[in-house]
Amino acid sequence: MIITVTLNAAIDKSLSVPNFRLGRRHRTVEQRTMAGGKGVNIARTLKTLGQPVIATGFAGGATGTHIVEQLTEESILNDFVRIRDESRTNTSVLDPTTGEQTEINERGPSVSEREVELFRDKLLYLARGAAIVVFAGSLPRGIESDIYAVLIRELERTGVTTVIDTDGEPLRQAVRAEPDVVSPNVIEAEELVGHEFSSEEERSLAVREIAALGPREAIMTLPDGCFAQVLVDGHPCMRRVSVEVRESIAKRGSGDAFLAGYIAARYEGRAPDQCLRFGVACGAESTARLGAGLIDPREARRLMGDVELSEIDLPAKV
Repeated sequence: MIITVTLNAAIDKSLSVPNFRLGRRHRTVEQRTMAGGKGVNIARTLKTLGQPVIATGFAGGATGTHIVEQLTEESILNDFVRIRDESRTNTSVLDPTTGEQTEINERGPSVSEREVELFRDKLLYLARGAAIVVFAGSLPRGIESDIYAVLIRELERTGVTTVIDTDGEPLRQAVRAEPDVVSPNVIEAEELVGHEFSSEEERSLAVREIAALGPREAIMTLPDGCFAQVLVDGHPCMRRVSVEVRESIAKRGSGDAFLAGYIAARYEGRAPDQCLRFGVACGAESTARLGAGLIDPREARRLMGDVELSEIDLPAKV
């Protein structure tokens, strides 16, 4: 079983609006409303890929009820802690004429200490039957920034594989808790190490630097693939994985689809290189759809043939 944790779950509204301009009145040509938040998106992709997954986190008010109902309609197993405050709604506006995407994300509900404790107990109970736990996304109000780090350390005692995909201070503290995998995008990685990257060499150095902070493996996602330091036969190895960038409908959630594909392959016991290839293929395939976490597994597997993987000599220690 794979568990995805979404502490700041949402209802995601994706709107396709040609020639979008601020201050103007527009009509959509396509729209989609789905349960969302990074962990929920990952759970959706894992379900589509045929993997056993359960989504958990916080859900509050009428919006929280809508989140749970949406997941149930999609046959995604879920077990959320119900909270008093209202869960958030996020809106994404895609202009198909330019490919530009604008996102407006609400900050989310306020969560009490008691509700956090209820979630901790639930997660530790669910993790008894889990092989992998994925922590993904931002934190709602009222939660300490070290919550991911605390939970990762608690799960380490159970032997569960832990994966973290977040940003800012929660990411900074989580990597020090030595998760099995950390997967930031470029902007999140730059913030984590404290400087920008201007070349492929600097990106590989950054991945090495992130891995040195604590996680066993580090993957930095890019628009065309990823840089990754993974363990091959117990030894750290650097990989550059890429696929030709194709015309996309929407890029929102492609990183979630990448991570779901990587986790799905890892859950099946695939070799690290195969996990990375499949993750990149899933991320690329997802850009053909409006709505996060949506992919065609057959098309993703076909795309694996277009994914290029190269070994990179590990850079000098930072």
